[in-house]
Amino acid sequence: MWNPKDVNLVPNFNCLLTVLRRDGVPDRVPLFELKVDNEVIEAVLGQPLTDPALSGRDAILETRRRAVRFQCNMGYDYLPFRLETGFTRQVRESADDTAELSRGQRQWVNQHTGVIASRSDMEAYPWPRGGLDEVLWEIEAVSSLLPDGMKLVARTSGVLENAMWLMTYEDLAMATIDDPSLVTDLFARVGERLVEVHSAAAGHDAVGAMLLGDDMGYKTQTMFSPTMLREHVFPWQKRLVDIAHAHDKPFILHSCGNLEAIMDDLIDCVGIDAKHSFEDTILPVAEFKRRYGNRVAVLGGVDVDFLCRHTEDEVRRYTRDIREACAPGGGYALGTGNSVTNYVPVANYRAMVQAGGKS
Repeated sequence: MWNPKDVNLVPNFNCLLTVLRRDGVPDRVPLFELKVDNEVIEAVLGQPLTDPALSGRDAILETRRRAVRFQCNMGYDYLPFRLETGFTRQVRESADDTAELSRGQRQWVNQHTGVIASRSDMEAYPWPRGGLDEVLWEIEAVSSLLPDGMKLVARTSGVLENAMWLMTYEDLAMATIDDPSLVTDLFARVGERLVEVHSAAAGHDAVGAMLLGDDMGYKTQTMFSPTMLREHVFPWQKRLVDIAHAHDKPFILHSCGNLEAIMDDLIDCVGIDAKHSFEDTILPVAEFKRRYGNRVAVLGGVDVDFLCRHTEDEVRRYTRDIREACAPGGGYALGTGNSVTNYVPVANYRAMVQAGGKS
């Protein structure tokens, strides 16, 4: 197993918490990722994440145990913990995965065909309710695997994302004009379920922060108008922020795309504590920190495209430049602009951690 040099191997969630709360300058710049693909984790650990000899809850716990070991060895202070919402939604498309650490097929959401196209579809859809015992069991069980100082960052998919996955981006956009009441009711069904899931998880002592993955933009602007987002999306996002804050937990928003038109809404009205997901072609993280760093914590920003296309030495220099621009004054954790995908060279990922995780 690879043990990186000069990075913190003893987790201390308070270091990341200092960043998320923008409560001064932490003792070191912590690392943060939305997620690291399983193929990368396995390459670093030198073993599969899952044990084929195990099944059921035993298999789940062994996978989590190995993930904890990976997080500790890489110098993270938390374990990413995805909360299942129960939505059966995606009509997917797929193609061959050509990454060096291939998973065989790469899938993405079909934006032309969904499971809801009309009110009758929505009424017939099996909306999830309750059934959170397994989620709560896993949080409790995993909490016993965490070393002292480590917490969970619990996340779900988002308000807009789930609505788009159920109805498709195209049909949802058309429905905002053709059937506004259907759109209102769709967001209510999605929002109510997310409130239920977040409420169940946020109060657990092992959970250190809540995270919502809700992509709202693309390269040049938001996917829907700010007016539409203010009507249908932000009120539900704010409900989720309020749940986290009621349990004294910070709230992290991961959202891709150009969000310039709505950043003030997200900070001042929704009330997010931290923003994640950055691309150099949209807004480099250093510029975002300069504009908004006095109002919201800034996470990540090492451009994934750069990580894929450059040498290890170039990644180290680039990472140091980002750290030097963003770390002063606190409120910053270092990592990729999105996630450590299976097409990011593992050597470049290691170079980023080595360059960015030093005290």
